[in-house]
Amino acid sequence: MTSEQQFVIVGGGLAAAKLAQALRGADFAGALTLLTAEEHLPYERPPLSKEHLLGKKSFAEFTVESPQWYRDHHVDVRLGATIEAVDARTKAVTLPDGSTLRYDKLALATGSTPRRLPIAGADAPNVYTLRTIEDSDTLIELFGGARRLAIVGAGWIGMEVAAAARAAGVAVTIVEAAAQPLLAALGPQMGAVFAELHREHGVDLRLNAEVAEIVVDGRVATGVRLADGEVIAADAVLLAVGAAPNLDLARSAGLAVAGGVLVDDTLVTSDPNIVAVGDIAEQQHPFYGRRIRVEHWANALNQPAVAAQTMLGRVASYDRLPYFFTDQYDLGMEYTGDAAEATRVLVRGDMDKREFVAFWLDAANRVQAGMNVNIWDATERIKELILSRESVDPARLADDSVPL
Repeated sequence: MTSEQQFVIVGGGLAAAKLAQALRGADFAGALTLLTAEEHLPYERPPLSKEHLLGKKSFAEFTVESPQWYRDHHVDVRLGATIEAVDARTKAVTLPDGSTLRYDKLALATGSTPRRLPIAGADAPNVYTLRTIEDSDTLIELFGGARRLAIVGAGWIGMEVAAAARAAGVAVTIVEAAAQPLLAALGPQMGAVFAELHREHGVDLRLNAEVAEIVVDGRVATGVRLADGEVIAADAVLLAVGAAPNLDLARSAGLAVAGGVLVDDTLVTSDPNIVAVGDIAEQQHPFYGRRIRVEHWANALNQPAVAAQTMLGRVASYDRLPYFFTDQYDLGMEYTGDAAEATRVLVRGDMDKREFVAFWLDAANRVQAGMNVNIWDATERIKELILSRESVDPARLADDSVPL
């Protein structure tokens, strides 16, 4: 690896910063440029709907590295650089001013964009989404003045914002089309746990409910109209209906794309000179033997170490199990694994007290995933059970007197 080589990273989140760290930590001595569309140095996203929204963590605390670090490690960070295209044939990216930047290796860490709803009123100025620090700060300001917030969608963002809004004394109504919150992620039984949690804290949770339009008076949203005609009044509306991976650059480069950018276990794309990490990476996972795409913090934290080795021509494989976490009111949770092949859920502990571990088992009683709720010494044991691929005795697994 010669010092004349030029590596380029496109992205402004945790994955981009960690990749820059990993490359310099692996003794890459060439030119390293980081291009981010935002006007901030790369930062972590989870605090935007958690600690920052609750007033417990400042932006500086979750900005990954200081300006001095980038200077000391000779990383050319270009803020406000929205990249329009990648020419994989000439190995160059087109910069905002129309000029091009050559690369020997390119890393895409372009993240996701919140989905909008194609309904009337969705473009009103007090209809919000949450993805950037500006979005989070806007919600904090909103909590100081709004009395009623309507949230469309009961996924992770919607539920975490609801918890923060209730802590600020804002009345919250959540409208969710599914039968339970977090249904796609956790299934009906665990979704019901979160439904009860939010209702206990005063959230008006409307399930099996469809939003027909956002009601607007003048240009300002004043509530949401449900498909049955009921209008839920609100001072502001948050759209929390998922996020779409930012794949335009990958497509412009001619990369293989499906639900995300297709990568192998080394995180290399269909172009050997381009890697993809974070939200956009749809990876062939060596443990599961199939493709998975995970839009969570742990991938952004851990994938860059492997991607750096791949860019440097070294052997590496990303085989970590999926992991995510949430904090809502007095409930803290960690989830490990992937439950796509599970057939049932087994619970160990006390669900009424919300101190339990839930296990997702397949037809052969092998643990596919586990979720520890307000129990903080279980994650490593859950990982071991999943990685063993061994069938378990369900009765012993459910018995919390038997050590995991």
